[in-house]
This record gives sequence, C-alpha cells and structure tokens, in this order.
Amino acid sequence: MTEEEIRNTLCQLLTGIAPDTDPARLKPGEDIRHALELDSFDALRFIAALDEHFGINTPESDYGKITTMESLVRYISRKTAG
Repeated sequence: MTEEEIRNTLCQLLTGIAPDTDPARLKPGEDIRHALELDSFDALRFIAALDEHFGINTPESDYGKITTMESLVRYISRKTAG
C-alpha cells in the first residue's frame, strides 16, 4: 500500500468518525485531534478503526507517536510492511 493510499484511507476513516470535518485539509505536521476537534472517545474509535482496517495492533504506548497525519502514515507503513 502506498503512502497516498494510506493517507486516503485515513481520511475516509476520520470522516467516518468526524463527518463534519475535512481531514484531507490537514497539513502533514498538524495535530489530528486538535485540528479536527476530536474528543478522547472519538480518538479511541479512530485508533480502533485503524487497527481493524489495516489489521494491526496499536498499543496505548504508541498513541503519542501518531498525532499527525505524517507520523500516522509512517506508522501504518511500518506496521503493514513485510
């Protein structure tokens, strides 16, 4: 899966969690939760959706590593490689 495909999927998943937002407008280094005004519950729902869609397991200790679109795309790329 390319980074662009991952990014598009992330935008779709975010739109499912926060339908009144436009995740495609997020800048690479912008904090996702802050920019889209996601509360803790929505953030957890998003992580659960990531895990289900990509077939990965995101431990709580990694939550702080995936705060931006850029870091999230890299994280998913590493988790799904190989």
